[in-house]
Amino acid sequence: MAREPQPDEFSAERQRMVDWQLRDRGISDERVLDAFGRVPRHEFVAEKYRGQAYEDHPIPIGEGQTISQPYIVASTLQALAIRAEDRVLDVGTGSGYQTALLAELAHEVYSIERYEELARRAEETLSRLGYANVKVLVGDGSEGLPQHAPFDEIAVSAAAPQVPPSLFQQLAEHGRMVIPVGSTHSQQLQLISKIDGRPQTTLLEACRFVPFIGAQGYTIGW
Repeated sequence: MAREPQPDEFSAERQRMVDWQLRDRGISDERVLDAFGRVPRHEFVAEKYRGQAYEDHPIPIGEGQTISQPYIVASTLQALAIRAEDRVLDVGTGSGYQTALLAELAHEVYSIERYEELARRAEETLSRLGYANVKVLVGDGSEGLPQHAPFDEIAVSAAAPQVPPSLFQQLAEHGRMVIPVGSTHSQQLQLISKIDGRPQTTLLEACRFVPFIGAQGYTIGW
């Protein structure tokens, strides 16, 4: 659901982010680049961080969570190759920024967040910005949303020790999932494709995400 871009005080910074942080570093999917040019990242961070909103680094959002650096989000979305008619599961709503980008690219987005306060704030921001094709729910992201499956794509915004079986099961045939897999301190961003009901894994790049807490992620107290 692509929205018309709205000029604001950060328009020039947002365009520099697209050109320097994304396009110049190999992000070539024009739909992804256009989405980054439309979504106001500064609306998804606290007022005190707005001056850093278009810099290439994570920003704290509360509950020990962060909004990921733009390049890593763009790499995830490019690998997913989302089509306009697709249904997407967004695991780890956080601030709602990646959720908004997914909403620009897909027909329907379901987003699940462990922390109720983050989910509430993200839902309010998404609604205020006019994203009507998103549903935010509170729950254990490692178990996904089986009641709404299957999904054409799944984007996971926290590091898991392995690919959660529940999430893979919720992928449609020929569906794609991008997830950081590894230890709590260092991970590899992986593209998991479902072919004939089996996973095919493509390694994308090294990364570092907050740990995935849940029944099929890390346990509390890791």
